[in-house]
Amino acid sequence: MKRRNFIKLTATATAIGLLPFELKAMLSKLSIDECDFSNRKLILVNLSGGNDGLNTIIPINQYDIYSNLRPSIKVPDFGANSYIPLDSTLAEDQQIGLNPGLTGFKSLYDQGWLRIIQSVGYPSQNRSHFASKDIYATGNDGNSWVNGSDSGWIGRYMESHYQEELNASYPLAVQIGSQNISLGFHGLYEHGMALNITGQDVSGFYSILSGLGGEAPETIPNTHYGSELEYIIQTDNLSNQYSLAISNAFNNGQNNCSYPETNLADQLKTVAKLISGGLESKVYMVEISGFDTHGNQIQDIGDPTGKHYELLNELSSAIEIFFNDLDSQGLADDVVGVTYSEFGRKAAENGNMGTDHGQVSPMFVFGKPIQGGVSGTNPDLTEATSENNFQIATVQHDYRETFGTILQNFMGANDTIINSTFFNNTTDSSFTNVKIENLIKASYEVSDPCFNTMVGSGELLTNNIELTSNTFKSHINLTGSQNLDNFKSFEVLNHLGQLAHEGVISVSKSNTLKIDLEVLKTGTYILNIKSSTKVERYKIEKIER
Repeated sequence: MKRRNFIKLTATATAIGLLPFELKAMLSKLSIDECDFSNRKLILVNLSGGNDGLNTIIPINQYDIYSNLRPSIKVPDFGANSYIPLDSTLAEDQQIGLNPGLTGFKSLYDQGWLRIIQSVGYPSQNRSHFASKDIYATGNDGNSWVNGSDSGWIGRYMESHYQEELNASYPLAVQIGSQNISLGFHGLYEHGMALNITGQDVSGFYSILSGLGGEAPETIPNTHYGSELEYIIQTDNLSNQYSLAISNAFNNGQNNCSYPETNLADQLKTVAKLISGGLESKVYMVEISGFDTHGNQIQDIGDPTGKHYELLNELSSAIEIFFNDLDSQGLADDVVGVTYSEFGRKAAENGNMGTDHGQVSPMFVFGKPIQGGVSGTNPDLTEATSENNFQIATVQHDYRETFGTILQNFMGANDTIINSTFFNNTTDSSFTNVKIENLIKASYEVSDPCFNTMVGSGELLTNNIELTSNTFKSHINLTGSQNLDNFKSFEVLNHLGQLAHEGVISVSKSNTLKIDLEVLKTGTYILNIKSSTKVERYKIEKIER
């Protein structure tokens, strides 16, 4: 029985996705000087609908062009609701005015806790909500689904980064704010990688879920039915463990700040309380929707208040309070957040006091460990002409550059893990080579020798086996610096995460392996080499003979 089908059967209390028991998180309390980054957390804030970047951060150095493109909906440069100048010390082509709803972001920037990433997108932008959301979730680039169409980059990252975890009674990831579990949390093995607590009374989450299964039978038949029944019982028990951890953390946690009465603030208030209460989940996802602003984006001509302003004000206020809350409890050193939206809007307004689907849009990265500033320059508005339907197409930063930098420099993932999370198949290059400079403050940055250290064991989770070459025609050769007799089997997954081939391993010498892959078609695959205690993972490509 596939886990997704089971989860549908036991979706009482909308516990939509449950982290499988193979992928528990492990956490210890050490210092970063000892290569411990295990207590660090990533907060993903989804701006659903396609945020209008040009009315979020206004390019002051091109204000005349901006005004001509948006005569009715522009944010004014004077008056009570004019834009907020960000930083007069920035270069001319980085001079930015914040939407007047972003007072909280201005405060975080002035503390040195906010970085703006300009013109974020991907190589072949798709302006369909559904397609672009899937591209962002799966770590792809709009040209193909080579990174996978049924697995998400967060899921692949967690499978790789925490492949040797201790058993734990808490979920590795938590999603709030959407009734549907994000595709981003599904790993290569089609596991649900997050526990969704949307719509729940978090303090009573355990009592709701604990009644799912009733009493388990004392004996289980040795049949296919028995195997499925045993799996259901195990997973139901795990659900109860996770729900108990959620309830306990919520009940033991606290909020030291008064949050606004908005939907996003409620979500982040819950996240802060869970972190405060000791829940050791690694990734949290929250959502604010409504950014598909085709009409009535502003209140009136010359008055930028209205729908978009209110969304940005909700976003800015909730995030400011969230980080102030964490800081007041001594928790802000371990948390970084980032906003993302599936695409931006056109540079020109439409005839309905709104904007239509565009391409690039800014990201905001925030937190005490973040080096404040601006990455990139203001988008070139002269690109937007009637010939190209008023689109700004130049991507200054691939969205995976931001995530990859955080996963490595803040969360400690090594190069192999980043490449298994997402790889730039358009340029055939790694995102470890194009990280955003100085995004993480030096005092918080994980250094190379610490990448993927297993806290408490002293072992590095780097691969003990090296491929002679990642490309092959009929077989793969591997060598290791130590005896490899304990590696007994292998499996090969295609770009969709489906099993393409598997077999046993014959070790010809103590430190060499040869695997026959003649049966595979040409293409890109993931090769997993298995022992009884660990999995070594590689990206390989079969080429024509």
